[in-house]
Amino acid sequence: MRSARSVLFLPVALALSGVASPSWAQGDESCAALHNTALASGFVTSARVVEATDALPAYCEVRATALPAISIEVRLPMEGWNGKYYQAGCGGFCGILGRADAAAGWVNAMRPGLERGYATATSDSGHHGLSVLDAGWAADNPHAERDWGWRSIGETHRVAQSMITAFYGSTTEEAIFQGCSTGGRMAHMAALRYPEMFQGIISGAPAMDYTGLVGTKMSYLMQANTGADGQPILKPGKELLIGDAVMAACDGLDGAEDGLISDPRSCNADLTALQCSGAAGADCLTDAELEVIAKWRHGPVNAAGEQLYPGGVPAGSEPFWWLWLTGNADGGGKLVNAFTTNFGAYMAFADDPGASWTPQQFDFETDPALLEPMGRVYNADNPDISAFRAAGGKMIVWHGWGDSIVTPFKTVDWYDRAADMAGGEAILQENVALFMLPGVDHCGILPGPGGISQAGIDPMTALERWMETGTAPSSILVGD
Repeated sequence: MRSARSVLFLPVALALSGVASPSWAQGDESCAALHNTALASGFVTSARVVEATDALPAYCEVRATALPAISIEVRLPMEGWNGKYYQAGCGGFCGILGRADAAAGWVNAMRPGLERGYATATSDSGHHGLSVLDAGWAADNPHAERDWGWRSIGETHRVAQSMITAFYGSTTEEAIFQGCSTGGRMAHMAALRYPEMFQGIISGAPAMDYTGLVGTKMSYLMQANTGADGQPILKPGKELLIGDAVMAACDGLDGAEDGLISDPRSCNADLTALQCSGAAGADCLTDAELEVIAKWRHGPVNAAGEQLYPGGVPAGSEPFWWLWLTGNADGGGKLVNAFTTNFGAYMAFADDPGASWTPQQFDFETDPALLEPMGRVYNADNPDISAFRAAGGKMIVWHGWGDSIVTPFKTVDWYDRAADMAGGEAILQENVALFMLPGVDHCGILPGPGGISQAGIDPMTALERWMETGTAPSSILVGD
């Protein structure tokens, strides 16, 4: 791996040897010239200079397509390139190029790399979608499913490296990948399928097992909350009632009453005191509602009572239920329903059932086995990352304990199995650092107790220090 020192003195060495040196500061014409760059199995569609803002430096924005249909955006600093590369994943079913960079957050965005001088890139994962909930593109389209599953990761890297070479006259040997949710799945996939491609990986709230998570577990959550009349049993409005009771029961289990549940696995809050004694109302829970909560907490099982997925909805996640599970009074949220319905209709099965399929049709006795063919395309929960570890890669995995859509218990299960595969946790920790964050929503999207969100999390600084010094991080919180 080329060190930072060798990158700094490379132009001098080349000049002294009489070889043309790469240009680390480029003009507008150099950016425009990238439009004519020849790509194997792809083509450049546009190249333009984006002027500097208060937050970001000026950069050359290159749009390209890797065949058959992976749209890629590469951002190349016009000045001050640090000689390194940063690649971002995408969320949900993806399909919207650079979506994360249109918002203020850093998750799945190119921004954290670009503002530090990295050449950066991302993709739409191989298709265009009307939203990140849109899975219609996958209907009878195995090429697009393959690209979403894993191929877009390598193709984005390949195209970006071609642009870096053409623009700066130099390649880079140090690369970082960052992603959360589906982007976290992509991060794990990068470690498995491309173990030498990225020297550093940041995986947040990884939806690493889509068939088990979205196919089986989320179908179970929806069926558990559907009454005989086809309507939701637990409706919007009781999350605060439930959350307050859970917090009162479990906040102090770690010895500190701070509005956070440090580990929901130790929380077994008894909600029977909230049971309605008469007519149902906003200040109590019916028997049916209590049953829904009990099923959500436990997670999916088959008729024999066998657990089909590690854990369910964690205690302490109630403030976020409106967005993911129950919806709100204005009709917003309840995104689990949309993800599950679209995934089952177009992505989960080798033979797509189509728009008529609903999660109520999911059979917990037979369907988990039918998901296995597509699981081999999408899933990245294999704990054997020995090739990535052998290459010297460093990986930060982080997950909020308050995540009610991507089960944090799965991440802990993966980590435990990865430690066993490595020969013990101490050995795994040479390459992997796990941070489970109390009170944090899925990818830190909604602010949790105390206001903590992705704005208070900074795994990039921690990873850079680890890669530079060899000392594993003890925190990924801003300022630590």
